[in-house]
Amino acid sequence: MTQTVISYEDARPHVSWHEAIEALRDGHTRPKAKLGDLFQGPSDRTLLTRAAFIEGLGYGVKAVTVFDQNPEAGFDTVQGAMMVFEPVHGTLTAIIDARIITELKTAGDSVLGARILARPDSRHLLIVGGGTLARNLVKAYSAAFPGLETISVWTRRPEQANDMCAEMRASGYDVCAVADLPAAVGAAEIVSTATMARTPILRGEWVRPGTHVDLIGAFKADMREADDDLIARARLFVDSRDSTIGHIGELAIPIASGIISEDSVRGDLYALVSGKAGRETDSEITLYKNGGGAHLDTMIAIYVAGAVAAG
Repeated sequence: MTQTVISYEDARPHVSWHEAIEALRDGHTRPKAKLGDLFQGPSDRTLLTRAAFIEGLGYGVKAVTVFDQNPEAGFDTVQGAMMVFEPVHGTLTAIIDARIITELKTAGDSVLGARILARPDSRHLLIVGGGTLARNLVKAYSAAFPGLETISVWTRRPEQANDMCAEMRASGYDVCAVADLPAAVGAAEIVSTATMARTPILRGEWVRPGTHVDLIGAFKADMREADDDLIARARLFVDSRDSTIGHIGELAIPIASGIISEDSVRGDLYALVSGKAGRETDSEITLYKNGGGAHLDTMIAIYVAGAVAAG
């Protein structure tokens, strides 16, 4: 079997947000994935290796470095590659630049969760964060929620939000910077956080009933974006129980302190996609923790390899 090396530039013309989101949806109709993660290095300079096996789809291994200070030196925060192995003989079929996998998987993961949990009449999206992921969220949410009327952006440094919005407007996206985070949270129907925060930046008292909250940034045990009040008030969901509960501070810290229990998490994407879990009323706050996971990378990698092969 031929092994294919796929760069970001090779892949991007052949993929779309709609198809990536549907690849994630389809992947969660299959048998539950088996996962394994490994972290190496200090907290701000980490090598993350994630592996998965999905019955009928195959094996995937993504190895990336996550260096918090890289943007200041002109490098991407996340760098690495994804390997895909077919399920019959374990043959390596593709090596794919991790950038395209992470781009489609991370934003697609959150938007799939929002498609299921956010109120259908949601018109205002607030993105907290101004990095590469925030830009991808603008694109992914715009593709999946054509009824959005307002996309606003808040960052700790106002100039970062202004620069991002100018860049996105030049690409055809109507995005505006906001300076007052509590007011912006209170005005939005969907709030998506994509920061490197280690202490909460989003407070429950700011979030109005009916809002959908999409938490992405925290990926390690010492990281959080939402405070205890929001975690306690919201109806909680995750993309994967195996890669979030007990692993990420967003949930592990309030569980350890007794604010919530593991049972407070009502379902993951397997339950959400099957319709076994979801929003129950228009007034409840839904909170979705995007923790990623090698199974999501594998679903996207198989989609990317197939899209590139199809031309």
